[in-house]
Amino acid sequence: MKFYDRKKELEILKRNQELSKQSSRFTVMIGRRRIGKTSLLLESVKGQKYLYLFVSRKSEPLLCEQFQKDTFTALGIQIFGTITQFRDLFEQLMIFATKEHYTLVIDEFQEFDNVNTSIFSDIQNLWDQYKDKTKINFIVCGSIYSMMMKIFENKKEPLFGRLTSKIILQPFSISIIKEILKDYNPKYTSEDLLCLYAISGGVPKYIDLLMGQKATTYNKMIDMVTSPDSPFISEGKDLLISEFGREYGTYFSILQLIASGKNTQSEIDSIIGKNTGAYLANLEKEYSLITKNKPMFSKPESRKSRWSLSDNYLRFWFRFIYPNQSLVEMGKYDLLKEYINKNYEQYSGLILEKYFREKIAENERVTNIGSYWDSKGETEIDLIALNDLDKTAIIAEVKRNPKKINLKLLAEKSKKLEKELSKYKVELKGFSMEDI
Repeated sequence: MKFYDRKKELEILKRNQELSKQSSRFTVMIGRRRIGKTSLLLESVKGQKYLYLFVSRKSEPLLCEQFQKDTFTALGIQIFGTITQFRDLFEQLMIFATKEHYTLVIDEFQEFDNVNTSIFSDIQNLWDQYKDKTKINFIVCGSIYSMMMKIFENKKEPLFGRLTSKIILQPFSISIIKEILKDYNPKYTSEDLLCLYAISGGVPKYIDLLMGQKATTYNKMIDMVTSPDSPFISEGKDLLISEFGREYGTYFSILQLIASGKNTQSEIDSIIGKNTGAYLANLEKEYSLITKNKPMFSKPESRKSRWSLSDNYLRFWFRFIYPNQSLVEMGKYDLLKEYINKNYEQYSGLILEKYFREKIAENERVTNIGSYWDSKGETEIDLIALNDLDKTAIIAEVKRNPKKINLKLLAEKSKKLEKELSKYKVELKGFSMEDI
């Protein structure tokens, strides 16, 4: 798949590249696995002198041996003798940067924690010692969100406060997902587009896997996802077990419940059989996997919150793949596909609401976007988009079938928010599969 978008991120990286010619820059890029961090970084250094180092789970001496070879190949630096500690190699790289400008990229940076935890302190000491004498564009990136945030955001960690730039890489926007699908299937339908959004969530690697297999229609995408050799079957476990460690069972159960529609803490607690407040807080703040949604116009202290999975692929995996592990283990992939097809329409209706919230946030002048529900569950509004600058508001109902949209009923529901909406010019809208 060709390189798409990332214009803003490339601008930041190119700017840092230029600034580093005058004084050293230290940039961190954080993003979930498969989001395209490596591709973006390599795109940004095209035509430049750079060294790319990938941290794998090896012993420190073996890692240093590999890095010595990489350093000679990329920069022509011959480091004589056997180096067994990364600090010695890093010091040589910093000394080289006192003479020549270049970019140093360290990928999967958080894995140093499994190699030797003192490496972070070594980097901090050497960075502080050399940064004012060097002209280096130092970039590190990592995919385990909780670890990367701890390394750079925790005041007790040695690298806290050392960054000059931070990039959190997000999935592709809806407009880019559309552009890619159109390139591979110019005659795509709204169902094809929604399915690609539902499964991939805009994660470049997932889109690449689907497009590479010519899975450009709804049926072909579901066929690929449920094939015996599909990487999508085990991807959820592969992504998260290293994040959660020994407690992964409880976290997986909570995520499965949220994906199935049990989205309040009271519902989750009653099924899990204990207070899950701490787990939910970790999933939101430590791992950035779930989002706490409150009704539009609710007070900060409101307890009417609902949880949702932020990542579309994981939402799909915990809704369809994880609960059906027995089918996977028995090799009943045909029954797994049947189960998905049977439940997909209802599931995709909720995804469609998220789709239009993202689409409006991307394309319209809005300052806040969300939905509304009352405490009794009698009044629900799928989408409210506010523009506090222009004092305009969009109140919308979202349905797969346009015939099921009832603007008259929506007008009645919006009267419940008459006071909150009094300062806005309100426009009622209906969004369906036809508006994708």
